[in-house]
Amino acid sequence: MSAMPTVITGVIGADAHIIGNRIIQKVLEKEGFKVVGLGALTPADDFIKAAIETDAAAIIISSLYGHAELDCDGFRGKCDEAGLQNILLYIGGNLAVGRHDFEVTRQSFESMGFNRVYPPTADLHDFVSDLKKDLGLGD
Repeated sequence: MSAMPTVITGVIGADAHIIGNRIIQKVLEKEGFKVVGLGALTPADDFIKAAIETDAAAIIISSLYGHAELDCDGFRGKCDEAGLQNILLYIGGNLAVGRHDFEVTRQSFESMGFNRVYPPTADLHDFVSDLKKDLGLGD
């Protein structure tokens, strides 16, 4: 069996909510992924630099403070410019401020180039299954 791919995790922008990200990291490690955890308060460019340095297959961003749309504006374009056209981009958490229809939020992030968008109530088993499927690893 070949080695599992490397994935980058972190909390983007000015968001300091780290607990959910740590849980995601532990779940991915348990599944055999090599995880490079960038922690909280991570600038968008740091995700891209880490992905290049580690030849990562995916960038997994979490955000809970509701301003992820601002933090992620232009992120796919920056990835493309850096030569990461094929990298998977996942994001999840409380991505917008206030009460809202999550489907609108999902569509907004998908239009920004994210492959998968998850609400704060996402099932981590579904997330891991999606990641494996998107990476062609089966389940």
